[in-house]
Amino acid sequence: MTIVIISMNPIDQDRIIEMAWEDRTPFEAILFQFGLTEADVIALMRKSLKRSSFNLWRKRVNSGVSQKHLQKRSTAIQRFKCTLQRQITHNKISKR
Repeated sequence: MTIVIISMNPIDQDRIIEMAWEDRTPFEAILFQFGLTEADVIALMRKSLKRSSFNLWRKRVNSGVSQKHLQKRSTAIQRFKCTLQRQITHNKISKR
């Protein structure tokens, strides 16, 4: 777990943190794109954020507001990203 996070480049780490902050991006999307489990994402967030920011993030993820867990999501949502979001393929964002 920690070895994967240490060997990851800063751009990937930033993207994972961004995805983790987004309420509608489930942990399964991060697992699909980067191969990191929920525990790995939590470890990365704990390492990268200030303690107060990490605590706010965890509180939000565990509240009913966030849809980070597929079990809590509506079955009507069948995608990892918003339909209005530009195409992202394996962490490559198309030019805007």
